[in-house]
Amino acid sequence: MTMRVVTLGLVATGLTLAARAAAAQGEFHWKGKVAAGKTIEIKGVNGDVSAVAGSGEVEVTGVKSAHRSDPEDVKIEVVPSEDGVTICAVYPSDGRRENTCEPGEHDHTSTRNNDVRVDFTVRVPEGVRFRGATVNGKVDAANLSSDVDATTVNGSIRISTTGYAGARTVNGSIVASMGKATWTDALDFATVNGGITLDLPANLSTEVRATTVNGEIETDFPLTITGKFGPRRMNGTIGSGGRRLELSTVNGSIKLRKAG
Repeated sequence: MTMRVVTLGLVATGLTLAARAAAAQGEFHWKGKVAAGKTIEIKGVNGDVSAVAGSGEVEVTGVKSAHRSDPEDVKIEVVPSEDGVTICAVYPSDGRRENTCEPGEHDHTSTRNNDVRVDFTVRVPEGVRFRGATVNGKVDAANLSSDVDATTVNGSIRISTTGYAGARTVNGSIVASMGKATWTDALDFATVNGGITLDLPANLSTEVRATTVNGEIETDFPLTITGKFGPRRMNGTIGSGGRRLELSTVNGSIKLRKAG
């Protein structure tokens, strides 16, 4: 794995004038090789995470902005691992525990009264998995050729990929288009305030469980019902079943559509 990184606040020997200017303007740039089947993972707190299709090496740009807090207090860290590369916006500690950047679910992030925003843009080559997470912001993954996992709290999620995906938010809608229906574990799409719309391959086979409180459930796929069925709850089998698809919202509708 080869990597090169420009870190905010650090001017390394040999940087181009363009790179130095970008650093001075509060931009972060990283470019490196991530093998097919491995993951580029982005973790933000305040700000959007946007991924688009790329080629060759993974490219990540982070742009800081703030109204009252100091952008220099938020560091962007790059952590390689066996699973790929994790890049985080690390905010100043709240005094109780040090904030860290680690792959997966192992890091710690807590911030208080800090309005620094870091907007990430990622170019993802074919076959490299993308995982994007933030708290206050949206997650977009457009025209990717790999599997996607997206998480936020206050923001919407939009995904289009030739692979498959999962997504979770609290305040926001989820719209996802997937090209594969061959996942092995359960796929989970969940929100509280927002709808869920999935475009899925016509040859889909899955055990589906969908629930809403204030909304409706619609499906383009023939469904064999198991248990109770109603306009706000659906348990059943599409195709030959097997893998699981779980969808839940409170305030919003759920739609399963045949792609194309």
